[in-house]
Amino acid sequence: MTDTTARTPQQERSRATQARLLEATVDCLVERGWSGTTTTVVAARAGVSRGAQLHHYPTKAALVTAAVGHIAERRATELRREAEALPEGAERLDQVIDLLAAAFTGPLFVAALELWVAARTDAELRAALLPLENRLGREMHRLTVELLGVDQRRPGVRESVQTTLDLMRGLGVANLLTDDSTRRTALLQYWKQQLAALLKP
Repeated sequence: MTDTTARTPQQERSRATQARLLEATVDCLVERGWSGTTTTVVAARAGVSRGAQLHHYPTKAALVTAAVGHIAERRATELRREAEALPEGAERLDQVIDLLAAAFTGPLFVAALELWVAARTDAELRAALLPLENRLGREMHRLTVELLGVDQRRPGVRESVQTTLDLMRGLGVANLLTDDSTRRTALLQYWKQQLAALLKP
């Protein structure tokens, strides 16, 4: 048995442990918020020893930023897969906006928002979070351009896509405390019409 063969099961166990920790972290952020998400609680929820958790993620900041990055990448893959079933033509834009709106009201958005608020006064978390958020912001912008099938070299396209993402983020925040679905539906319908006009070739 070679060293590589011997290491494979250990590497698989390590990846599985990391995945359980990351999923448990997001669940805790959604259910308990930043202050209620401790590394001890996460380890217990993931069914992982405290030592194993510290081995993979030595600080709370490292754990939560890794969790958000992991889930965001998974969600981007799911969005692309969902987009494969979307029709071409005028209906596509409407459905892309609906997909994005759902992404900004789901559990990942709630978890990320907990981190943004905490990072305002936590220098360690902010230092860990900013590079991740910058990368995720660029990737979400690129994914939206891809889903809409537009050329952002055209004047106004880049700004229209960014405005769309900022609108989705704002509507997601507004939906946190109360059910804002009626107002959100009306605003999304209005923006779909505006965006179609702005992106028209």
